[in-house]
Amino acid sequence: MKKALILLGCPEAPSQTPMAVYSTYKLQQMGYEVTVASTPSAMKLLEVSDPEELYVKNKIDIESCLENLEPEQYDLLVGFVHKDAAVSYFVTFYHILNTDSIALVFEKDPDLLEKFQKAVSENTDAKIVAVRAYHNPTPLRVKFDRAVKGLEE
Repeated sequence: MKKALILLGCPEAPSQTPMAVYSTYKLQQMGYEVTVASTPSAMKLLEVSDPEELYVKNKIDIESCLENLEPEQYDLLVGFVHKDAAVSYFVTFYHILNTDSIALVFEKDPDLLEKFQKAVSENTDAKIVAVRAYHNPTPLRVKFDRAVKGLEE
C-alpha cells in the first residue's frame, strides 16, 4: 500500500482543518495509507472534527515525526503552507523524504501568498497548489483535487 504524509502546522487558518480531513479522505480513496503529522493544537482540532477517526486514523506529533523520518518512508508528502514556519517544515520534510510532494500554499494576503509560494518553489521541486483562501476551503479543495488527479494515472 502507498503511504502519504500530511503536514499540518498552526491551525490559525479556518480552512486547514476541514481540508486536512478532506485530503485524508481523498488520498485514502486513492489507495494511500495516510498519516497526519501536526502541531498539538492542530491535532486537537482534528480529534474534535473526526472523533471516531473515520478519516484521520494515523496521527503523530510533527516533531516526533521529524525526529524519526527516513528517506522515502512515504510515497507522497502533502504540506499545508500558510505561515513562514510551515514553509520551513515543508522544505525540511521534502528534502529528507525525497518523494513526490504537493505544497498547498494558501493565504488571504496576496503578498504573503506570493512570498510562501516563491519560498517553496525556490527550495523544492514540489507541485505547488497556491490559492488565495483563508475561511473558505472550496478554492483549495478544487485545486487539490486537480493536483492529485495526476497521481491516479
